[in-house]
Amino acid sequence: MRSLRRRTVLAVLLAPLLLSIGAAPQSKTVRLVTIGNSFSQNATRFLGDLAKAAGHTLVHQPMAVGGAAMEVHWTKIQANEKDPKDPAGLYGTKSLSGVLKTDDWDFVTIQQASIKSHDVETYRPFAGQLQQYVKTHAPKAELLLHQTWAYRCDDPRFGPKASKGEPASREPMYTSLTAAYATIAKELGVRRLPVGDAFHLADSDPAWGYKPDASFEASKATAPALPDQTHSLHVGWRWTSKDGKQTLGMDGHHANTAGEYLGACVWYEVLFKESAVGNTFAPKGLSPEDAKVLQDIAHRAGLGVQVWTVDTEADARRLLGA
Repeated sequence: MRSLRRRTVLAVLLAPLLLSIGAAPQSKTVRLVTIGNSFSQNATRFLGDLAKAAGHTLVHQPMAVGGAAMEVHWTKIQANEKDPKDPAGLYGTKSLSGVLKTDDWDFVTIQQASIKSHDVETYRPFAGQLQQYVKTHAPKAELLLHQTWAYRCDDPRFGPKASKGEPASREPMYTSLTAAYATIAKELGVRRLPVGDAFHLADSDPAWGYKPDASFEASKATAPALPDQTHSLHVGWRWTSKDGKQTLGMDGHHANTAGEYLGACVWYEVLFKESAVGNTFAPKGLSPEDAKVLQDIAHRAGLGVQVWTVDTEADARRLLGA
């Protein structure tokens, strides 16, 4: 009986949205400031392309410092407040306060450094301080919390080499960082950009998820040999050249093209309030088939934390449980 009542209430609430389905989409402009690091750069690399393909416009000002935690950004803010000319308080030639005041931003995002993402105590008090700073200088903007992702399952930081207190594998890293982001989002009263959830959905998919190549022995490999890294969302194994010498390295932290596309699809759905499924943009090197899979996964991740707005009958039915 309760289920029937719930569906009836949802149907009433969603009725105006269902009536608008099929209407010609309107062009939108979204103004975004990202306070982050290489992970925010990864996740937004293709965001403008997705927006353009759908007839929208993205105005994006990244404020990034490589490897920066929330504490780093707060320290930079304090340096700028003390002396506006101090390079330690600037992002290149710009101050965060100056950027926030220059436009009527729609969204401002913050995130934790990936290496600290599992530890909720590293977010405090800096997440709250950043929130208040954004409210002061960009009062019209909505603050969003960018949930970053776990490292690839074969990342060298996992296993016996894991430092004390750090997750020993991908699954506990995902679980702990998700709990931390959820806790901070609740404390601040803000929404999450569930990129970490999308990565986990993709990596956990039995048919699509990445599986390490057990036949590859890094210690015996010679350039340009690489393992099978099909469906990896991370950079993974790669050869680099320096002074004519080839070196094999492993980056299980950062997103590759597929991971960047997945992250961008999540951001697109949250910021532009429409599904990424069916978007015509796919970056070079990503097959149309894989692009579709990643669009679907991003969509499911967004629906899972209720960050998306219904604009198709299928989504309405999904929310109604039909």
